[in-house]
Amino acid sequence: MAPPNAQKNHFNLSGGKLSVDGVPVLTDVPSNVSLTHFSSTRRSSDAPIPLLLRVDSTASRGCFLGFAQDRPSDRLTNSLGRFSDREFLSIFRFKTWWSTMWVGSSGSDLQMETQWVLLNVPEASSYVLILPIVEGPFRSALHPGLDGHFTICAESGSKRVTTSSFDAIAYVHVSDNPYNVMREAYSAIRVHLNTFKLLEEKTVPPLVDKFGWCTWDAFYLTVDPTGVWHGVQEFVEGGVSPRFLIIDDGWQSINLDGQDPNKDTKNLVLGGTQMTARLYRLDECEKFRKYRAGSMLGPDAPSFDPKKPRMLINKAIEVEHAERDRDKAVRSGAKDLAELESKIEKHKKEIDELFGAEENGQDSSGAGGCGKCACKSESYGLKAFTRDLRKKFPGLDDIYVWHALCGAWGGVRPGSTHLKSKVVQTKLSPGLGGTMTDLAVVKIVEGGIGLVDPSQAGNFYDSMHSYLASVGITGVKVDVIHTLEYVSEDYGGRVELAKAYYKGLSDSLAKNFKGSGLISSMQQCNDFFFLGTRQISIGRVGDDFWFQDPNGDPMGVYWLQGVHMIHCAYNSMWMGQIIQPDWDMFQSDHLCAKFHAGSRAICGGPVYVSDSVGGHDFELIKKLVYPDGTIPKCQHFALPTRDCLFRNPLFDNKTILKIWNFNKYGGVIGAFNCQGAGWDPKEQRIRGHSECYKPMSGSVHTTDIEWDQTKGSTQMGTAPEFAVYLGQADQLILTTPTSDPIDITIQPSCFEIFSFVPIMHLGPSSTKFAPIGLINMFNCGGTIIDLDYPDFGATVKVKGGGVFLAYSSGVPKKCTVNGAVAEFGWSPEDGKLTVDLPWVKEQGGVSTVGLVF
Repeated sequence: MAPPNAQKNHFNLSGGKLSVDGVPVLTDVPSNVSLTHFSSTRRSSDAPIPLLLRVDSTASRGCFLGFAQDRPSDRLTNSLGRFSDREFLSIFRFKTWWSTMWVGSSGSDLQMETQWVLLNVPEASSYVLILPIVEGPFRSALHPGLDGHFTICAESGSKRVTTSSFDAIAYVHVSDNPYNVMREAYSAIRVHLNTFKLLEEKTVPPLVDKFGWCTWDAFYLTVDPTGVWHGVQEFVEGGVSPRFLIIDDGWQSINLDGQDPNKDTKNLVLGGTQMTARLYRLDECEKFRKYRAGSMLGPDAPSFDPKKPRMLINKAIEVEHAERDRDKAVRSGAKDLAELESKIEKHKKEIDELFGAEENGQDSSGAGGCGKCACKSESYGLKAFTRDLRKKFPGLDDIYVWHALCGAWGGVRPGSTHLKSKVVQTKLSPGLGGTMTDLAVVKIVEGGIGLVDPSQAGNFYDSMHSYLASVGITGVKVDVIHTLEYVSEDYGGRVELAKAYYKGLSDSLAKNFKGSGLISSMQQCNDFFFLGTRQISIGRVGDDFWFQDPNGDPMGVYWLQGVHMIHCAYNSMWMGQIIQPDWDMFQSDHLCAKFHAGSRAICGGPVYVSDSVGGHDFELIKKLVYPDGTIPKCQHFALPTRDCLFRNPLFDNKTILKIWNFNKYGGVIGAFNCQGAGWDPKEQRIRGHSECYKPMSGSVHTTDIEWDQTKGSTQMGTAPEFAVYLGQADQLILTTPTSDPIDITIQPSCFEIFSFVPIMHLGPSSTKFAPIGLINMFNCGGTIIDLDYPDFGATVKVKGGGVFLAYSSGVPKKCTVNGAVAEFGWSPEDGKLTVDLPWVKEQGGVSTVGLVF
């Protein structure tokens, strides 16, 4: 007998049909597919009681799918049925490490390595999520089939690990709200698997509401202490002090097989060749070890030529292009490669000559000796460098460094450290055959991975991280995460190997970096999210910011930027349940920098740039960042609006990407014209669609904001009337939930941000009032940090300096700023009330605006 409070299950599988509330969602479901309701599979879980109760309350909306076959295998595929003429949104891996969105109407339209698919079921006023998950030592993904069918592929990653059946290899959930269905489904899987934690259970690192600088695009592998120092100095002098610094790839001690096992490989610039290099020691490389304490603080500090990194980078790009031409010639059967090889050697020699000054002892590392003797004196190395940085730039709260999950791109060199490592040759899953060609994958396959034995994973991370913490590093950016699946054959398969590594990483994070000092990257596969996120609380939701197409498409300077935003917006739907979405860095002097800045302003995560030294647009940065290096961050993470969910804002020639978010006292919608590129299933790559790169028209409405998604926003959504400010157009209008939509036309690579603020009625004459915020900031609503409505007036606390805007249907009797009477402007035509606010450092940049009506 069912308990008295049992709810009727929404799903049913019979007669080859999977139905939800009586509506068939999948047909022709094979007879070997089973359905098990969530409530009957409960396991023990360490989830907090409120989460368990929440999952219990929606248990009737979920079920598991399994299947059984006759023969055991390490890789099983099985149809889950078919669907056609039904809109879907999905996320699939287009590279080993990166995922993006895809839409269609049939099971055959899915792409390989699909991480989830959301079906629109209007007949039941519902949305159904199909989520391939982990069962035992197997992980799964969805693949396309024939004639509307789609399949699930479950693989262990080891020929030695086989099975023939599954009880719960996919999870299916239904809700009448597309955002709730994601939250409810991932909550249920968190309880079921008990191998990861939701974002709500974890603490995010302090840098999420701050401005930072990453060294990657500025230097690539040529990064050194002097360049980093001058980079931070420029931001400070420009009026935007970075609160965090990420020293990206290039700081580690790496070398190539066949080279001196005790020396750094010299003259590395870009990723290609370096991707086969391995760690040979767990501390900083020679150019950082040689830094001498105080050398950048005195009058004789080394100078820095900002042109040199760019010259090296451009020359290294020429090498990569020449190597690509040679490899293409080899594939085409060419015999005479002498000219191409000569060209490559010529470019490499030119790079060596550019590096020549360092080779002759005229280095720019901060001058010293001690680089070769592995001296651990506090007078040298990273410890001296971070100490000097903080002395000179006291606002620099966090200094992170980069490393790959396996140490370096090529892992750890066997015999070079106290760790047991060996070079393991890679084996790619057949499912990755449908993904985009990637230089990083090519190089890793070429060189194999120096894999530390999983029994020592904890020792590995703790050895590296405890040293870093002792020398002033407060966190790490961990990259190249999805290499483990390549090397799992002899280690119990990809799930078991991942568990060992992620446990070691999580334990080290908790011990050495206050539990949260880690940004995950190149991790957009379900293995990581289901197995690696018990401790990790922030991660990248998009592919790299590409300032230009690496394959040479001149339009890639433009269309790749819209692709980046689509990655971030749609990936946040699932990743945001588990980690804080990080929209990645960008360059403030890029041709599309303003386009990127608009999205970062309302993404709800950290803002950081990868500007070259001397390459800044400070006017633009100041629309995102306060002088103290903090940012007016939204309260939630940005997500696509409902009318974008089953559309393709990249090349359908009609859809504008709209993302919604909240500020403390209002909602916000960003509208971005991302049209012009996208995934090509036939070519298996992202390419330009120039015919779509043109102005797009659409509309925005207050109901596009999902007001019920947070406790703080639900009440705001019930307002009968809103003031709406269009930041780029500098236009202020009024609207209601029943008003017509606001029509918009947006140029290519351009945007508009709409700030929606509930209107209050104040004073004896019931004056309509709504505070908009500082309009010199892209996220103007985020500058309002406190709001009160005493009798006959309003008190608004605003962070930042500039022009404060409010809507007021009548002129105030009095205005004060920080208690002193202040002048203000008011326009009876559109109700714009403006007040100039100062940035007062002693007050943390916060001004109190008082208005009496």
